[in-house]
Amino acid sequence: MTLTENKRKHMDRLSDENGFISALAFDQRGALRKLMTANNLEPTEDAMKLLKKLVAEELTPYASGILLDPEYGLDAARARDPRCGLLLAYEKTGYDTNSTKRLPDCLDGRSVKRLHEAGADALKFLLYYDPDGDPENNILKQAYIERIGSECAGEDIPFFLEIVTYDEKGADPSGASYARIKPHKVIEAMKVFNAPRFGIDMLKVEVPLNMKYVEGFAESEVVYSKEAAREWFLLQEQAGRLPYIYLSAGVSADLFRKTLEFAKESGARFNGVLCGRATWAGSVKAFAENGEKGAREWLRTTGADNIKALNKVLKKTAVSWKEKAE
Repeated sequence: MTLTENKRKHMDRLSDENGFISALAFDQRGALRKLMTANNLEPTEDAMKLLKKLVAEELTPYASGILLDPEYGLDAARARDPRCGLLLAYEKTGYDTNSTKRLPDCLDGRSVKRLHEAGADALKFLLYYDPDGDPENNILKQAYIERIGSECAGEDIPFFLEIVTYDEKGADPSGASYARIKPHKVIEAMKVFNAPRFGIDMLKVEVPLNMKYVEGFAESEVVYSKEAAREWFLLQEQAGRLPYIYLSAGVSADLFRKTLEFAKESGARFNGVLCGRATWAGSVKAFAENGEKGAREWLRTTGADNIKALNKVLKKTAVSWKEKAE
């Protein structure tokens, strides 16, 4: 990982004093609408913007950075703690459910230059990727990421690529059959995008296993023993040269913290987290039931406790990204 002076400055803005990324992720759009609807809350533009602003105001004092979307999150970006760095998302939310291709698409009317001008310390792009999928489809995706990497290089800000793996053949991502093939897909995708040609500075990735199928964590069926699970975490660590941070993938705050501890025990030298719903999801229900006052109260208590507990675990488990930087 080779950083320019300007990229390093922005990375420092997104890191804590230990060189860890301890960042909030609240760039959800489609997922937020679903969560609001499930809590009998109409997902209007104003309500989404307000929720993001409340989270930024109450939780960024405890975070090294926050990831937001430029569609609904710019008010939140301005409301964040001034010591907290800013990542902005570049991708459109969701994908075409009538196709298995899940081709990437940038937000209309946006560019890396415009996101940088809006205050971004780094650009984040989410890519759905199946390393075992149609080769022609994957070439299209790789070329798309190369273009974004070139944009970020031209603007001289860090490029964070978020990889979410899936199965083009349609395996249920929450089921046991996918749990068996997920580690391979996560690790092979990381290997692909570690190549220098993509211009990536940080990978945001899934933990290699669905921990709900791991011995000691499983809710019912066990797919992986603890010993086998540790091997997969170690293989993920060996997948390439780039620093990487974990996404929470919507699991509970408690399970996410336990997963980080297990990753550390297994030999993973990850560089932090971009944690979303595991930190702030409960504020949506509080907002639906008691409005802004209720959401603030939840964020100041349970939400703050969630991120403080996560930071405590990170200090014991993460390593500085600077160990991989030149």
